[in-house]
Amino acid sequence: MSADDQQGAGTSGLALDEELLLWLGDETPAVRAADAMRVREIAAEFAHGFDALAHVAPAVSVFGSARTPREHPDYALVRGVAAELGRAGYGIITGGGGGLMEAANRGARDGGAVSVGCNIELPREQRLNEYVDIGLTFGHFFARKVMFVRYACAFVIAPGGFGTLDECFEALTLIQTGTIRHFPVILIGTEEWDGLLDWLRARALADGRVSEDDMALFHRTDEPHEICAIVEHASRRQREQAEQLTRRSA
Repeated sequence: MSADDQQGAGTSGLALDEELLLWLGDETPAVRAADAMRVREIAAEFAHGFDALAHVAPAVSVFGSARTPREHPDYALVRGVAAELGRAGYGIITGGGGGLMEAANRGARDGGAVSVGCNIELPREQRLNEYVDIGLTFGHFFARKVMFVRYACAFVIAPGGFGTLDECFEALTLIQTGTIRHFPVILIGTEEWDGLLDWLRARALADGRVSEDDMALFHRTDEPHEICAIVEHASRRQREQAEQLTRRSA
């Protein structure tokens, strides 16, 4: 079953993740036995994403609020950054929705780059925006998250809500633990981040829960040419590292 086929496949109208994570402890044997089917569906969802995106490289994943209107300055900022990255040869991957995700996909079109949207099945429907060239709909957040990281060489983080912050800190965790390397996390809309970074310094850094090196993982700029330079430098280092590794092959 493909990711697109799975949309709406949850029980009693529940989204797949919503139904998966609903566990009360006294489920019937039939409900427990359904986990084997879930494993097959999850594997099929990963396979569908891998197949669809296998030729999308290099790319940058861009995150930001789905609620930002087109007339907001952040929309123009994100669209311009994505267009510049597109002209530099990078595809753009987003969550496929509206707001700043639409702005990034639209900028990819402006720059002549491939525009990817990885949508998610939600209790409230989220439609793919009109600027997506390759559109996928996932039933599970974790499968979607893998696509954002696996096929990107950098994250650009624009102002957003919980989902945007989730993607930002997940990338930082993967970098901090050495799971991904030479992977820049670039914050744009720079004044937006002052309060968060001040809190991290005053609390997490001051108490030793993160290090100065961890705080240096952030890049902050609104200049498209600077963003392209950061991404290009990181992409070169990723390739240099990959040349020294033995990778799994069929």
